[in-house]
Amino acid sequence: MQIVTLNSHPAAPMKSISNNIGTTIRDFRLQKGMSQGDIEKKTGLLRCYLSRVENGHTVPSLETLQKIAGALELQLSEFFAEDPVAREVSSLNLSEEEIRFLTQIQRYSANLSDSDRRLLLAMVRKFASTAIS
Repeated sequence: MQIVTLNSHPAAPMKSISNNIGTTIRDFRLQKGMSQGDIEKKTGLLRCYLSRVENGHTVPSLETLQKIAGALELQLSEFFAEDPVAREVSSLNLSEEEIRFLTQIQRYSANLSDSDRRLLLAMVRKFASTAIS
């Protein structure tokens, strides 16, 4: 007896990964107002290859991803962030001290009500405005 699952095709997981990374690359490229030709000039990777990556037909090596990340002025890790907010945060180039601080804020604010969060934000704004003056 043979059991068949929906993801039994060996290429199924790889196709999903290639679509995700390709879509991610395209999103970053478009967000930065760059063409595939711009990436080609900065990396030496052919436009047709970049198109195949972005459309999920080819999975690039980590070395190639590093080249693409460099052309987009991104950290390689930004391609693998789980959600847009994590991508945005990873692109901020925060110091370790700032990351620790924000992690503590996240940990302590997780149980706050919406009104308490608004109050906390208002207090942070007030502190920031007095620090600038």
